[in-house]
This record gives sequence, structure tokens and C-alpha cells, in this order.
Amino acid sequence: MKRIVLASDNRHKIKEFREILADYEILALKDVGFNDEIVEDGKTFLENALIKAKAVKVFLDNKNIDAYIIADDSGLCVNSLNGEPGIYSARYAGEHGNNDANRKKLLDNLRDKEDRSAYFNCTLVLLKNDGSYDHFDGKTYGEILTAEEGNRDFCFDCLFYSSDLKKSFGVATAEEKNSVSHRARAIEQLKKYLQNDEKF
Repeated sequence: MKRIVLASDNRHKIKEFREILADYEILALKDVGFNDEIVEDGKTFLENALIKAKAVKVFLDNKNIDAYIIADDSGLCVNSLNGEPGIYSARYAGEHGNNDANRKKLLDNLRDKEDRSAYFNCTLVLLKNDGSYDHFDGKTYGEILTAEEGNRDFCFDCLFYSSDLKKSFGVATAEEKNSVSHRARAIEQLKKYLQNDEKF
């Protein structure tokens, strides 16, 4: 089975990649012994995904581990806020991972906005053995609700009304959300690419 290292230890993300890319051996960072902190200081989703992928490649090269590398960067983009929070989605209010504060800031910033349209974006990078890469962008569209609805575990999900599902991600099942998610759409593009990659 062909081996790919995913630049993540997020169990939800690992599960999604393994389900969609079932024909490949997907290894998480912990599986290859990578424990370093990666500073994501890029200005775009693509730059941040590349930073992660390249850091993992240096580690694998030093260990003589031969594998393709996948890295992604995702976020919520609100049109009337010029794409905010974007790459800063996880730390929109300043503190990384403070979901309550992030949601409050988003609602505050949208208080006087008529246009509440938004989309989740996932930029996925495939870094190859020779250092070349390709990238894939997945998007899922909707709008921001005026109040939280449903599960609050995944930052902005309870505020995002999905145009595809006709409900918020906060009340959608994991299966429903994954069927239309930005990450799933990017992974499907990657899957088609890998199936046609004669060198892999």
C-alpha cells in the first residue's frame, strides 16, 4: 500500500483522510515520531499548508523515510468582513482555540452587516519526494447565523448555516457535514489526482 504522511495529529482529520483515501496508508505525525512545533506564519492558506508540509519533509528526509506529504490549512471566510477571520480563524479573538471568544467577535463584527454570506475554505498541499507540490482548494458555502445553534465543539460550526444542507453545521450529523465539507471536497480532488499520478 502506498504511504502518505499527513501533517496532523487531529483525530477527526486523520479519520476523514483515511476514509476517503482508503487505498493508501495514511500516517499521522505521531506515527513517524514528529513532535516539533510548527510556526504557521504565512499570509495565505497555501503558505501555511506549505510551511507545515516542508517542515515534515525535512524531518522525514533526515530519517530516510520516503513518502508523499499532505498538509492543509482551513478557515472561515466572511465576505462582508473582507474574508475575515480567514487564516486567523483559530485565533480570531487573540487567544488560539478560544472558540467562545472567536464566535463573539464574529457576531459583534457582523452586527451591522446585511450581507452574512460566508464559506469555509480548505487548501490542501501534496508535497512530493522531489520537493515539487500541487495544491487543491475545497469550499463549502453558506451564511452566518445571528445566534449559536447546536454543537459548539467546532468553533464556527454552530454559526454556519450550510447552503447544501439547509441547516447549520452545529445541528448536522458528522456524516452530513463531511459529505459537503470544504476538507472533503479538497480531499476528493486530491484522490483523483493521486489515481492519475503515474510516479506514485
